[in-house]
Amino acid sequence: MVTRFEAHGGAMPFCQFMDLALHDPDHGAYGSGALQVGVGGDFVTSPSLGGDFAALLAQQVREWLDQLHAADPELPLSLVEVGPGEGQLAFDLINALVQLAPSWLHRLSLVMVERNEGMQSRQRERLSGCTAVPIRWMSLEDLHAQPVTGVLVGHELLDAFAVERLVLRKGELRQMSVVLTQSSQGEPWLEWSDQPLPGALQQQLLWARDVCDVPIPPPQAEEGWTTEWHSGVGPWMESAAKALKAGVLLVVDYAHEASRYYNPRRPAGTLMAYRQQIASADLLAFAGEADLTAHLCLETLIAWAQQAGFGVVGQCRQGEALLALGLGERLHALQQLPGTQLGEALTRREALLRLVDPAALGDFRWVAFGRNANSRFDMQTLRSRCFEAPGFPH
Repeated sequence: MVTRFEAHGGAMPFCQFMDLALHDPDHGAYGSGALQVGVGGDFVTSPSLGGDFAALLAQQVREWLDQLHAADPELPLSLVEVGPGEGQLAFDLINALVQLAPSWLHRLSLVMVERNEGMQSRQRERLSGCTAVPIRWMSLEDLHAQPVTGVLVGHELLDAFAVERLVLRKGELRQMSVVLTQSSQGEPWLEWSDQPLPGALQQQLLWARDVCDVPIPPPQAEEGWTTEWHSGVGPWMESAAKALKAGVLLVVDYAHEASRYYNPRRPAGTLMAYRQQIASADLLAFAGEADLTAHLCLETLIAWAQQAGFGVVGQCRQGEALLALGLGERLHALQQLPGTQLGEALTRREALLRLVDPAALGDFRWVAFGRNANSRFDMQTLRSRCFEAPGFPH
């Protein structure tokens, strides 16, 4: 990482630092494949707790693919996962869809979109025994030439996009950067600095104020108030829209309404570092060894999606979605397992409760967007048990 700083004159905006810390092929936490996901890894995701999460999500995926298939029974369908991590969610989703045995399964293909070679190699290993559907590794840009019809999933994806770090100094927002210095022992050391906002970033914040009614900073923010700006989400939405001819984009991530996100009482933003199951606000420690993640802002996320050509299907919290899809019934069914399977029942019960715990994974937001470039189906029919209306329930 030191050589990367030296190549940039010893300093870089935090956005660039975060991208390198996560995705550099030699030193990045994801890019090098060093980051481990799961109970014994650096952090836990919903799919890493067992197959029940994917089995429930598959019910929703099937509903959407059923509707697309009904509109054109001869059309090939695709399930696309962007940023698939270990490949566990894709593996479990395909297995769940095989169990559901939909009539269109023979027309389905799985597309994995992964920028990091280290993670891609682990995905290939995990999916090596999955033969039910064809599997391709492609980029969104590859799909622009031949956009697909189906469901595109971004699970815990956008919260790992590199963000701008902003700080309020003497009434003005400034862009934060990371500087390479030396410790008192002469070792390489990373420190914070800041500089005036670049013109392009100023324009993005004006867009948030004028289009989304999201003023950054908010009134009454005090000196040193710090937050994030997701400069990469808008371009990604445009790329996703070009890759999806018709169907649904499902975003599953931590997110806040703007009134909670850009709030004077949230003086340090939402950025956190995760390493060995420990969360830390020290974003510069263990660079390249820790996951860095920031919540999304719902209003700007939805505005970017609409600007890219998506319609809003709806949004809800994960706990609400999974309960609507049958999590309660799964909990009840565990009571019917024989005593010889008590250990399995207890493990699955704990995992299911964690998935809906509002203090943990249950607070994730599921936000669904529809796209209909070929006019062969009514996007309004895409609303389902999970998404009754495109509002913002609290």
